[in-house]
Amino acid sequence: MKLSELAETTSSIIEQGSPDLEITAASGLDIAKPGEITFLANPKYTPQISTTQAGAIFLNENVTIDRLDIAVLRAKDPYLAYTRSLRIFHPDVAVRPSVHATAVIDETASVSSESEIFANVVIGRNCRIADGVKIFPNVTIYDGVSIGKNSVIHSGVSIRENCEIGDNCTIHNNSTIGSDGFGYAKDEEKHWLKIPQTGRVILENDVEIGANTAIDSASVGETRIKRGAKIDNLVQIGHSCTVDEDALICSQTGLAGSSIIGKRVVLAGQVGIAGHLKVGDDAVITAKSATSHDVENGRIISGIPAFDNREWLRSTAAYRKLGEMAHRLRKLEKKVGGTE
Repeated sequence: MKLSELAETTSSIIEQGSPDLEITAASGLDIAKPGEITFLANPKYTPQISTTQAGAIFLNENVTIDRLDIAVLRAKDPYLAYTRSLRIFHPDVAVRPSVHATAVIDETASVSSESEIFANVVIGRNCRIADGVKIFPNVTIYDGVSIGKNSVIHSGVSIRENCEIGDNCTIHNNSTIGSDGFGYAKDEEKHWLKIPQTGRVILENDVEIGANTAIDSASVGETRIKRGAKIDNLVQIGHSCTVDEDALICSQTGLAGSSIIGKRVVLAGQVGIAGHLKVGDDAVITAKSATSHDVENGRIISGIPAFDNREWLRSTAAYRKLGEMAHRLRKLEKKVGGTE
């Protein structure tokens, strides 16, 4: 691809270099080769510009370089431009309409002739599989499931009864959509009695679910993951939760039942959300934090229990000095008590 074409498709501007320069791939600063394009987004990697072998680089307007042998594309967001270039050089493999001979599909299921069904897939009664869907080997789809256009279901996934998967969704290996919610009532003899989990899970359009993630169905009603939400590997989403549009939930996070996660919320790794709480739009909860209270729109919180991130940073800075402070306090007590 010519540099001029790449600039147009990534909404960037050529500042340095020939528009006819051939770009063959996109790669990181430290491993890029001649003919490849790279990017700089984090200033700490600036020294690598002097040694990179890349033929071109995405830079924002605040970065200058003293090398004339690298083509420069100015982009408002170099990382976004680089991501778009990666997508150009690594397009999705097109669906090859087919059904493998070992797939087991119930006669009542409606499976588009424009879908691709791999080996050992099981599709239950009254399922609906739309055009462009790709289902990899060893996927199990229970009765009454619907999967929308161009969605990809990777190997080992289980989609439980009556769940709904929207258009352009991706579910990665060994995840379970619609597993039973964790609900029990204690009987007269103090034994746990399982509460029937009669609801379902709905993934709206453009949702991506990482590997080994579990999203529980509701006891009644639904658990809903809204349009554009992205959920990482090893995440637990409890029954009756709602995750709103474009939320980002990172690995090993756990949401207890009936949690409500707002639009564009970021939950970093190993965050814990107690049940029946609401995290407001654009809030951020940093890694290894947990909250037992609602979080207002736009707040950034940290810690266990989580509180304002700036206060948490000051508190952790003070915590590191507690040993020294205790030592000074003991010396002061001896001095005041006249024992020193």
